[in-house]
Amino acid sequence: MKAISYRRYGGPEVLEFREAPEPKLGPESVLIEVRAAAVNPVDWQIAAGHLDGRFDVHFPVIPGWDVAGVVSAVGPTVTEFAPGDEVVGYLRTDTIGRGTYAERVAAPTRTIARKPANLGWEQAAAVPIAGLTAYQTLVHALDVGPGDTVLVQAAAGGVGSFAVQIAVALGAQVIGTASERNHDHLMRLGARPVTYGPGLADRVRALAPEGVTAILDMYGGGELTSSVALLASGAGKRVVSLADDGVRDLGGTFVFARPSRDDLDQLTRLIEAERLVPEVATVLDLSDAAEAFRLSQTGHTRGKIVLRVSTG
Repeated sequence: MKAISYRRYGGPEVLEFREAPEPKLGPESVLIEVRAAAVNPVDWQIAAGHLDGRFDVHFPVIPGWDVAGVVSAVGPTVTEFAPGDEVVGYLRTDTIGRGTYAERVAAPTRTIARKPANLGWEQAAAVPIAGLTAYQTLVHALDVGPGDTVLVQAAAGGVGSFAVQIAVALGAQVIGTASERNHDHLMRLGARPVTYGPGLADRVRALAPEGVTAILDMYGGGELTSSVALLASGAGKRVVSLADDGVRDLGGTFVFARPSRDDLDQLTRLIEAERLVPEVATVLDLSDAAEAFRLSQTGHTRGKIVLRVSTG
């Protein structure tokens, strides 16, 4: 089969479009014919060696954790899925080696769920990591609900756009940071936009004079410390960072999305109820993964970058 892989750490230049061994089907896994795979910042961060201290890496590496595709075979103990099922998944395991930038992939059943019926392949592939990160942050870590005012940073990005919509669906008010060119987009999603950068605290306080009740931090460092000061009195330390595990020293929570079929099913319910719409910024062919990495590294895309693997 064809796949993208790399044999050493580096930038987009280390990616190769080449033949790769067929995946082996374990007893609790399914074989997926991949239709699309989303590109996430963590993919090129791993390729650059930034997470070498967190994961065992087995070269050559096929990158990617997001997938949408069709089940073609199931392991001998699998009863939840059958050949022909359309699925999405977040295929993170404890080691790095065999990812989703490939024509076929083997997926443990705990990492996949049925694809939302109202999404095409590229939109479906955009859901798992970004959607789970936003959902697990807002529902499990922050317990957001009616009466909350949530500050979502980088609200027009892949995770941010999911977080805005999910928070609104949970009944919360949302303030979202973004460049001015994305303010209209955030208003359509249901957020009150503010421009990030110097003076952000004053702009947020103008919209929420008593402070916000929960914060989703995307930046870490000094931005995280200054954001905590925006929490309303009595809100506790309802702050989650996706970028800085030092948030724990401030009383907050660090979130790195976990594979969860139950949470994927909840996202599907929101999507099929048209309360949540994944946004795809760019679709490229699998062979153009290096260009996808370069686009992701700019940090300026609105929505997700997706690789088209097969049309079936």
